[in-house]
Amino acid sequence: MKRIPKKLCYLLGAVLLLASCKKMLDIDTVSTIDSSSYWKAEGDVEGYMIGIYDDLRELMNNSFHFEDRGDVFIPGIEGPASTAWEQNLNDQNAPNWVNYYNLAFHCNLLLKHTPGITFVQEAKKNRLMAEALTVRAYVYFLLTKSWNNVPIVLDAIESDNYEMPARNTPGEVMTQIIKDLDQAISLYPEDGFVNKNRVSKPFANALKADALLWKFKVQKGTNADLEAALTAVNQPLGVTALVDSFALIFSTTNKLNSEIVLGMRFMRDEKSDHYGSRMKPRDLFLNPAVNKADVAYSINGSRSVYQPSPKIEAAFAENPADKRKAASIIRAVNATGGTIGIFDNKFRGTMFEDRYYDNDIIIYRHGGLLLTKAEILAALNRAPEAITELNKVRKRANIGDYTGSNVPATVEKEILKERFRELYFEFTRWHDLVRAHYYGTIDIYKEVPNLVGKTVPLFFPIPRAQRDINDKLTQTEGYN
Repeated sequence: MKRIPKKLCYLLGAVLLLASCKKMLDIDTVSTIDSSSYWKAEGDVEGYMIGIYDDLRELMNNSFHFEDRGDVFIPGIEGPASTAWEQNLNDQNAPNWVNYYNLAFHCNLLLKHTPGITFVQEAKKNRLMAEALTVRAYVYFLLTKSWNNVPIVLDAIESDNYEMPARNTPGEVMTQIIKDLDQAISLYPEDGFVNKNRVSKPFANALKADALLWKFKVQKGTNADLEAALTAVNQPLGVTALVDSFALIFSTTNKLNSEIVLGMRFMRDEKSDHYGSRMKPRDLFLNPAVNKADVAYSINGSRSVYQPSPKIEAAFAENPADKRKAASIIRAVNATGGTIGIFDNKFRGTMFEDRYYDNDIIIYRHGGLLLTKAEILAALNRAPEAITELNKVRKRANIGDYTGSNVPATVEKEILKERFRELYFEFTRWHDLVRAHYYGTIDIYKEVPNLVGKTVPLFFPIPRAQRDINDKLTQTEGYN
């Protein structure tokens, strides 16, 4: 019987679960994983990987770490807003990295045991190893974007004999991310997709480009990072394509369309509580609305905690012909034209006896990657080429070509604004703003309304309880 010490669970905030059976561990005994009857056949690895995807979907189904601190929304009809939205974080209410390290642990466990298992097809074994490496890299990328310097734990710790880890530097974390991705890219048997509900070589390359752009702008990298990012982003762009109609990207009848790189699967009676439901109204609030039938309301499955911000509405209003506005935001009005509420319109779900929010959670798609490529090119002082990529997105939106200055700094600001419109509510905005702030494109303390006049840190604090257990964990700079 392999034993995982309970102290480690609290150290990293990890509630360690068997991915295949998802059973809460007993709190008054040492956590255990029985490896003697598992990790025997390729089916064990495949089943475990499915559990990893389930955990990844849970991780990505919450706006707190990705959008709440930005300028995408304001409190809705029902509220309340989170402490992150209020920019009121401290070591008492700090978000926990529990689910991140839980997920990283399961990837470590799969990567430890899979090499010793015989597969009928070696390609399948390589693909599963690549998937685990890619997910682990993605987890650490999310961690460093949110907490900056974080502990790197790569071992599948299955005994009491371990050393409490300190926080690694952001550079060390990024080095590990790129190392995992390079290994994963070399292991994938195919250049395209087997299943867009799972990570792939295109996803790994999209993530690599994203990570290297972050490294260059936030961690003060080099032009070599940008060149490598440009090579990486071209790979997924070569196997995906823009969908002609923006609204069809989010259709529940054609989820894994040509635009998608990865969509975390949501299916009726298989998964509920999509994060998009937090920006939809319950039907009782819409009784006075003359356009009630056009709003993606539900009877029981929604709660309008947030609504689109005046700032995103103003961004769309700059171009009245922008086709993305109607596909992204909807305003419920009464008979006199008064506003009842403003709601998300991207993730509309499917109407059965009640509306079920079953849109996949999209992580990387062609339109967003075109703008990533444009941002890389602008940072390389190749503004005309950056504008070419920017215009591909603008053309589909029906807002015409960019006609402003070719000065790279100006082009970068325009790309950031276009990402705001194109990727609204797709969990990119806060980290886009942080990246732009550190590069000097914007001053985030003037860009985000709730940060104006404040000097709060841009990275999350660590809960005091975790630091009490592990004295090697220094607090995030700015919270001491």
